[in-house]
Amino acid sequence: MSYAFPSGGLPDQTMDADGAAVFTPAYAVMPAITHRDIVTSYFPTWQKHRAWIFARPMTGFAETFAQYAVELFPGGGSAAPEPDREAQAVLFVAKGRARLSLGAERHELVPGSFVYLPAGAPWQIWNPHDEPCGFHWIRKRFVPAEGVSLPEPLITHEAEVPVAPMPDCGEAWGTQRFLDPLDLAYDFHVNIVTFRPGGRIPFAETHVMEHGLYVLQGTARYLLNQDWVEVGPGDFIWLRAFCPQACIATGDAPFRYLLYKDVNRHPSLGPLT
Repeated sequence: MSYAFPSGGLPDQTMDADGAAVFTPAYAVMPAITHRDIVTSYFPTWQKHRAWIFARPMTGFAETFAQYAVELFPGGGSAAPEPDREAQAVLFVAKGRARLSLGAERHELVPGSFVYLPAGAPWQIWNPHDEPCGFHWIRKRFVPAEGVSLPEPLITHEAEVPVAPMPDCGEAWGTQRFLDPLDLAYDFHVNIVTFRPGGRIPFAETHVMEHGLYVLQGTARYLLNQDWVEVGPGDFIWLRAFCPQACIATGDAPFRYLLYKDVNRHPSLGPLT
């Protein structure tokens, strides 16, 4: 299985700046062509790396999460990667290999590896190999709930997670759920959603969950609010709560994306902070 990941670089001077990138009050689309060297970020305590930040909490838009694509060059990584002790995380490896230390345990990560890291977990990540490693990093502050146990770390691989078909879809639409959707310890999910060619979301979903959606493979027409947009490998879609959405997979390959959503907690009724 191959997964899209930013390639960096810079388009040459023959390219036209007109494109499909858009930011609206309800959604944003950042096509793969926009993920270039000049928009990367660098972090304290990290070495030999670069990152594309696709989403961050923004008042009046999506407020629960941040989502990155991080590239580790050979020898790169961090012994103190997470600056916020209240932040939990998911890592999903798209290319290359990395070594994750979780407490005293070490784990070799490869393309398709999925890691859930609870808030406060002592973790490190390094690339001791000769080729760059690219992984997606999704961060969210953990919201504790009375009577609910704290979540445990999880390290798995997408090959170990079956595709669960959605009801009444003839297996044209399925989801790999890395975190148990019935386990209320988790206050967010990160899944891989797959549509076979021609598969679709057959209604305009409109719901409270925010989304970060990174296209791993394939193409589709995606409904965002009232607009149909064409999306493909490496494109990122950012949706605020209640933005209507649907899609129709196009082309000959499955349409697959990595999906974040916040779940399993009451909406806060207090002032936003």
